[in-house]
Amino acid sequence: MSTYVVVGLQYGDEGKGKITDVLSAKSDYVVRFQGGDNAGHTVYVGDEKFVLHLLPSGVLQCKGKCIIANGVVVNPKAFIKEIEQIESKGLKTDHVFISRRSHVIMPYHILLDTYREEEQGGTQIGTTKKGIGPCYEDKIARVGIRMIDLLNPDVLREKIEKNLKVKNSLFEKYFEKPGLDVEEIYQEFLALGEKLKDRIVDTELEINEAINEGKNILFEGAQALMLDIDFGTYPFVTSSSPSTGGVCTGAGVPPTALQNLIGVAKAYTTRVGNGPFPTELDNELGEKIRQIGFEFGATTGRPRRTGWLDLVSLKHACMINGINNLVITKLDVLTGIHPLKIATKYKTEDGKIIDYFTSSTTKLYDYEPIYEELEGWNEDITNARTYDELPDNAKKYIEFIEEHLGINVYLVSVGPERSQNIIRKELF
Repeated sequence: MSTYVVVGLQYGDEGKGKITDVLSAKSDYVVRFQGGDNAGHTVYVGDEKFVLHLLPSGVLQCKGKCIIANGVVVNPKAFIKEIEQIESKGLKTDHVFISRRSHVIMPYHILLDTYREEEQGGTQIGTTKKGIGPCYEDKIARVGIRMIDLLNPDVLREKIEKNLKVKNSLFEKYFEKPGLDVEEIYQEFLALGEKLKDRIVDTELEINEAINEGKNILFEGAQALMLDIDFGTYPFVTSSSPSTGGVCTGAGVPPTALQNLIGVAKAYTTRVGNGPFPTELDNELGEKIRQIGFEFGATTGRPRRTGWLDLVSLKHACMINGINNLVITKLDVLTGIHPLKIATKYKTEDGKIIDYFTSSTTKLYDYEPIYEELEGWNEDITNARTYDELPDNAKKYIEFIEEHLGINVYLVSVGPERSQNIIRKELF
């Protein structure tokens, strides 16, 4: 069997879409296993830019099947819109399927997400207001609507009626907003189910059969480990597990089936939304990195916060994920910056020096990163295609990461194009 898992190791936006796109050319299946259309994976094909939110990034190159598995929450309208956008550029999407078990993002999920974020004194986590969290809430509360329900009119109506009793009460009495109409939502989602019925299938059975047949299966995560519901900077996290472990529950495969665990990290760190960020550069240098790296959210367009590479959090992410192949992206963005800093330890609020990540989000705000300084380089590296073509100081930067984490960097990205990769070993 040949299974590959691509996950993010920071706060999302590491370039997982590009890596998935590259690997998908040799994949029989590309499987998205968690998250929703809050993700934004940017893939460049020549001068064409594709921003994929819900579809697996492998949709552009995979000659086999692309699957949205049971762990993903699906907005059917967003799915159809994205399919139409891809097809309008002359590409086929008849190889894209959705799990019957995937939960459906309903209009009341989106409203609830929006009202909470806009509420005075609310949590203001910095969500994309796409309804992802509230949909996962209903899933865990066992009142969710699944894709299979869109094909069963009686079940669909009953579930919408029950959910709107609670949700409308919340909208009207707590948020002082108008409620939603049962019939209107029922008719809309019944029609969506009819439109998508040929794409709604039992994905876990097919994926496991493909694994047993030795097919190449590529599992694609959204967001990243530092946004994991358990192991990230809670509560400033996503509502699912974007980890290698999340593949098992998110796609219905056993842990013994997972082989090549690929972790993607930028050569620096970025974060969108609120939450602690120990190595943040809230200054002129941080703005310079933002502009050179074009660090703006693919889904929201929000400016990303930027900072130095944090090996304390990266070590934590690699440990939880069991990463055995590392990818470093956007190394080219650091060209011309002197010196370069990498955080290897934290100084806690009481003066203690630690090299591990804390579970206390509130304390993390007061932690001071302890840096190692490395010499930078001035050479343009965007045309480098072999490791030996990199300047010595760029190689030293990569080797410092490898030595600290004890994991080999198998691919270095030096630009946004498919071709701008230094592949140090072939995984396929």
